Amino acid sequence: MYETVLRVGQPGVYASATDGTDTTVELWCNDHCDLLQVTGPGGDAVVDHVRSLVGVRRALVEGDERLLVTDACLKDHEDDRIEPLLARHDCLLVPPLRYADGEKWCRVLALDPANLAALYRDLADAFPVTVESKREVESVAADRPLYAPETALPDLSPRQREALSSAREAGYYRIPRETTTAELASEMGVDRRTFEEHLRRAENKLVDGFAEFY
Repeated sequence: MYETVLRVGQPGVYASATDGTDTTVELWCNDHCDLLQVTGPGGDAVVDHVRSLVGVRRALVEGDERLLVTDACLKDHEDDRIEPLLARHDCLLVPPLRYADGEKWCRVLALDPANLAALYRDLADAFPVTVESKREVESVAADRPLYAPETALPDLSPRQREALSSAREAGYYRIPRETTTAELASEMGVDRRTFEEHLRRAENKLVDGFAEFY
């Protein structure tokens, strides 16, 4: 089996809600309703939009993390042009769907790599598409099908990614440290507290992701 993660610039409610923000949305569709995990400081606006569109049956909120169960399924309110292409090319969509940076992130599985290539070509004819990762699935853990570090780890927002990359490249994680958060913040064009917030969020996401493999 072969797997790829695609970032698709398909317009939509959740994709648009995350554009230009540090907010991400993960969606598990259950036909009659959706389970959503909304993460980030802009999540309240996303929740309000979901409530106005499909209704919210239950919401759990803890800091910038929100877990929602909707009253109805979003697919009844949006024209999704990706799923017909998946069926045409005999590909499987592995949940959850992720929305971040104004794009729809799709984890796709196929038995034949040619099917993934054909899917990519058709998607690219309709939307901007970026291949985020790809791999051959050679084995699975019995209790974690299709679970691998490169696909299980959470995605970082653009600013979180920039902060983490800048810190690593400038020697922030070397011993002894070769830079400070104040210097990194100045290079990034933000104040120190904002930079540290981006960096902490990135570090927390990565630590939580790697904890599954300890």
